Amino acid sequence: MAGLISDRIMRRLLSGAALGALIFGTFAWLAGHDSIASGIWAAGTIPVVVALAVSIVRDLLAGRLGVDAVAFVSMTAALLLGENLAGAVVAVMYAGGNLLEDFAVARAERDLRLLVDRVPRVAHRSDGTSVADIPLEDVAVGNVILVRAGEVIPVDGAIVQAQAVLDESALTGEPIPVTRTKGEIARSGALNAGDTFALRATTRAGESTYAGIVRLVTAAQTAKAPFIRLADRYALLLLPVTLLLAGAAWIFSGDPIRGLAVLVASTPCPLILAAPVAFIAGVSRAARLGILIKGGGPLEALARAHTVLLDKTGTLTVGGARLVAIETAPGENAENVLRLAASLEQASHHVVAAAVVAAARSRGLALEPPEHAREFMGSGLEGSVGGKQIKVGSYQLVCGPAHPPAWAARALRRASWRSALSIFVSIDGRLIGAILLADELRRETPRAVQTLRSAGVSRIVMVTGDRADAAETIGAALDLDAVLAERVPSDKVEAVAVEKKLHPTVMVGDGINDAPALAAADVGIAMGAAGASASSEAADVVILVDRLDRVADAVVIARRTRSIALQSIAVGMALSGVAMIAAAFGWLKPVAGALTQEAIDVAVILNALRALGPPWKMKRAVITPDVALALHQEHQDLGPALDRLREIADALDDATSEKAVALIVEADSIVSHDIVAHERQDESGVYPRLAEALQDKHGLAAMSRAHREILHLSRLLGRIGKGLKAEETDRYLIRDAQRVIESIESLVRLHNAQEEDIYEQAATG
Repeated sequence: MAGLISDRIMRRLLSGAALGALIFGTFAWLAGHDSIASGIWAAGTIPVVVALAVSIVRDLLAGRLGVDAVAFVSMTAALLLGENLAGAVVAVMYAGGNLLEDFAVARAERDLRLLVDRVPRVAHRSDGTSVADIPLEDVAVGNVILVRAGEVIPVDGAIVQAQAVLDESALTGEPIPVTRTKGEIARSGALNAGDTFALRATTRAGESTYAGIVRLVTAAQTAKAPFIRLADRYALLLLPVTLLLAGAAWIFSGDPIRGLAVLVASTPCPLILAAPVAFIAGVSRAARLGILIKGGGPLEALARAHTVLLDKTGTLTVGGARLVAIETAPGENAENVLRLAASLEQASHHVVAAAVVAAARSRGLALEPPEHAREFMGSGLEGSVGGKQIKVGSYQLVCGPAHPPAWAARALRRASWRSALSIFVSIDGRLIGAILLADELRRETPRAVQTLRSAGVSRIVMVTGDRADAAETIGAALDLDAVLAERVPSDKVEAVAVEKKLHPTVMVGDGINDAPALAAADVGIAMGAAGASASSEAADVVILVDRLDRVADAVVIARRTRSIALQSIAVGMALSGVAMIAAAFGWLKPVAGALTQEAIDVAVILNALRALGPPWKMKRAVITPDVALALHQEHQDLGPALDRLREIADALDDATSEKAVALIVEADSIVSHDIVAHERQDESGVYPRLAEALQDKHGLAAMSRAHREILHLSRLLGRIGKGLKAEETDRYLIRDAQRVIESIESLVRLHNAQEEDIYEQAATG
């Protein structure tokens, strides 16, 4: 880094010397002192020539020949031919071009530097009676740290009071503050957007989330060969072509000045500047979205990606046990099953127990303290809750060798289909229900896969250590090109090697077991929100926000950045070619050729800086992220109603006529009061706003068609349930009602998922 700073200082000094010589020499020339002016121009050119000669020798010793050699030849020729003004203009152009590059790079690196500059230097440690400011490195695990309003959290820690409001945009790119409650982890680098709160440090400063991110940023800024000069690939061709054209112009015209004009007009700054400026701008653009790309090499490799290999757990899925269904025995209540199970599971530290407790608390269920709990390692536990004996765990633990009743067999079958874990619950020896837990697809996964294909990725493969049936189910749902299941880390490396032999390959993963495959790929992308895992260290790209669609964003940014760089090179060199031809025919003098080339340089840099921003689109309305979040929350609020409809449909299998009437009436009430009201509100209040934000209105029309189908089914259910009496109910009517209820539940879930994608598009514009 020190060498980079000294190089920048040297470039500024050379640029200042050349510009000063050009200005003072011009004043002397205007005053009639031609010889003095010529000497001043030469004095300003010579240091640039010497510095450039040193740079060329250094490149040659390293086995490279850059296009800087053309600039060296043109300035040297100008001095030898006595065209010192032309030499000074070229010197200003070349040194100034490097200065413009430094400015553009500094502008583009600003977003990366902001991450580093935000690191706190002190922490406010509390001992219960007083607060002392201590150096960040002195914070120990277990210390209570106060974080005041507007301050950056210094270390990772568990919140020790009711709640804290945090702005995590520096870590995740998400602009909306989040509320973390007591016991949750507050990650270092987040900003306290609420009142002062306290946390108990869980890591030292050097091991915290933000320290890991800073290390990654530093690696990105000091990566080996950080930005490739595409020009060097063509230097061996460009230099002789330029010399031949300049020589031809001299020979055919008999005027060496015309040859000099060709050399001056050919100075290849578009080649020199375009790639590094565009690549740094692309890295900066990615950083604003929570995507850390470790240099220009990975960015260029990512732009050429043909195949993407995706890990399953934690990458395509959320990476943990989630409640997916509650199966109940006839006459039992699902919430009571979950409440009793979660109450007893409070006595266990197992990850499955934590998932059950979290699911119960998310539904607002009041849990009771367990008593006399006894855990059976790997199977479950038993104990007393509210004076009743509760067992929670595998079917074998809860029921022993007894053949499962029909509803329990159905629960086991459904768990198998969904690759879910089934947890059975009994009360005083009576089996009352089963809780199904599974790893779910990320909400953004289908959209991320679709965006990858739209970005030009031709082959998408899932590679996972999970069972084949579970992997194939997800692969089919996402329409992946191939599924490689039951693969250990060495198998993943082998899969990457096979794909690399065919096409440029990207590997995406999140765990320590993915690190070897990430390192083996052309580009390794880590879902490393914590910023310090082994996978993050091994990867070329780190997704700091826990969202898979950022992988697709990274590919889109990389392709656009490379396109802009190549476009700048092609257009810049085409314009330089026109200037060279004009100079060869005598239409451009050396000074005019140098000024023309300077204008081309500025245009190239400005075009390359377009990579800092998103593609230009016609201005249109968007819904704000908080509105999109509110719409998503409305769908979440519908979850319990949809779960209850599924339970009612199952209960109708063996319900008596009296019970069936009550269930059908309940389902009709849920549909009319919760679901229909929600869909009508969407149609009248939400869709008009979405229409303003969407370019394609046809998709919205299709969503309205789904609304009409939901309303139609609700009317059918209402007709079935209206005035229904037990003596009029037969098994055919019950089956008709069951089909309608199942159709409504499935259609609404699918419809809500589709709306989520539309909300996301409308919120991002």
